[in-house]
Amino acid sequence: MAASLSLLPNPLFTVSPKLSVPPSLSTTPHVLKFPTTYPTHLIKPLAAQVPRGTTSSVIASAAATPSITATTPSTTFHGLCYVVGDNIDTDQIIPAEYLTLVPSKPAEYEKLGSYALIGLPSTYTTRFVEPNETKTKYSIVIAGDNFGCGSSREHAPVALGAAGVSAVVAESYARIFFRNSVATGEVYPFESEVRICEECRTGDTVTIEIGESRLINHTTGKEYRLKPIGDAGPVIEAGGIFAYARKTGMIPSN
Repeated sequence: MAASLSLLPNPLFTVSPKLSVPPSLSTTPHVLKFPTTYPTHLIKPLAAQVPRGTTSSVIASAAATPSITATTPSTTFHGLCYVVGDNIDTDQIIPAEYLTLVPSKPAEYEKLGSYALIGLPSTYTTRFVEPNETKTKYSIVIAGDNFGCGSSREHAPVALGAAGVSAVVAESYARIFFRNSVATGEVYPFESEVRICEECRTGDTVTIEIGESRLINHTTGKEYRLKPIGDAGPVIEAGGIFAYARKTGMIPSN
């Protein structure tokens, strides 16, 4: 009985002779083809952004008003660097016990910065933030491979930004840390083309020129190429993904 039923046509897939079926569907009815490109009329271009307010770690002229574009911002960071190695995870950047601090509260945001990189092992004899201080004197962090690995906590880049860090330069990043850095707008996550962490020392004076994608170590006299920050730059400049969305009209401003 089962064998005879299998020979009957399936009523769910019976095609009326009055319908015109395209050959591509009649020969391969189980294949669905999707467009390989997105409709360009639905995509908004990135708008040019103006850098955030100048801080003590940013070299800027109060009188100058340079032309800023989304691809070549003229922001420059200058200060002392703090050097770490490979695989610095988020628990070393900000231990889990401090995740109860709420960054949206100014006092707790400041306190969060005081604990930045406090989870580093004892082999790091120089503290990133001195005891009883909330800010670090090292405005640029230089790291090796896989910086920010571990948990997906947004507190990691927020703690660095709260401590006064303007940028991190690493050989590579954990993807979620890179994304959180851009989304929060706290720090610029630059990638180096070589292992700068092996040629710089904690306390060296360095400059990062975003427009030229380079790092200059004034202590050693060496210069290094950085990978362009790309479209992440305008988002960080605006102060994070929500600030950027409001600024460009993607979502209503408050």
